[in-house]
Amino acid sequence: MGLIGAQPALPTDLGGVGGGLRRLCAAAAEALSARGVGLSIVARDELRAVSIGSDLGTEQLEDLQFLLGEGPCLDSLAARRPVLIPELDEPATRRWPGYIPAVHELGIRAVFAFPLQVGAVRLGALDVFRSSAGPLSAAELRAALIFAEAATTLLLNGQENAVDGTAGGLEDQFAHGAEVYQAQGMVMAQLGVSLIEALTRIRAYTFAENRPLHDVATDIVHGRLHLDP
Repeated sequence: MGLIGAQPALPTDLGGVGGGLRRLCAAAAEALSARGVGLSIVARDELRAVSIGSDLGTEQLEDLQFLLGEGPCLDSLAARRPVLIPELDEPATRRWPGYIPAVHELGIRAVFAFPLQVGAVRLGALDVFRSSAGPLSAAELRAALIFAEAATTLLLNGQENAVDGTAGGLEDQFAHGAEVYQAQGMVMAQLGVSLIEALTRIRAYTFAENRPLHDVATDIVHGRLHLDP
């Protein structure tokens, strides 16, 4: 069970910034010999995020960091610099006690996060996931930085062209993120468990059914899905 293995490809023929970013992730995954490449895009209040990835499993990996509140993406955003973890077992990663066991179970052995930013403005982060340990080569590191710069440009262009001021009309996807947090709270109340346990139940169901996280959250919020105690 989990993300590793054959993952359904996500549509890359979508219009707008979302489609462009998904195509960028797919190209980056191929160029960097990665298990997957994902983007986390933060809202202006930096309290919500949209996940876009080269495949469904990578998007779920991106969601996981924000649901757990820890991981290289968040550290990269906070520090405004790349966070390069060529071996997820190394002592430096003990600061992510929830994240490391979760991604290790899913076959991820290395992750590299690059912030998307312009001056003091933080737009998000690009994450490269690999199923084998080892650093990026000098050429791969340069390529990853170029992909991060391209993603930043796409987001900025999308903000300029969007009538609602969001990143290329991604506000609907930010709403999905809010539904995930709402679903987490509902499961916590229904089952009488902690917030982390509620997340674990939702995540387990999502992986078992191989469904997008926001679809499962929507079903929970609207009463179409009730998780067993």
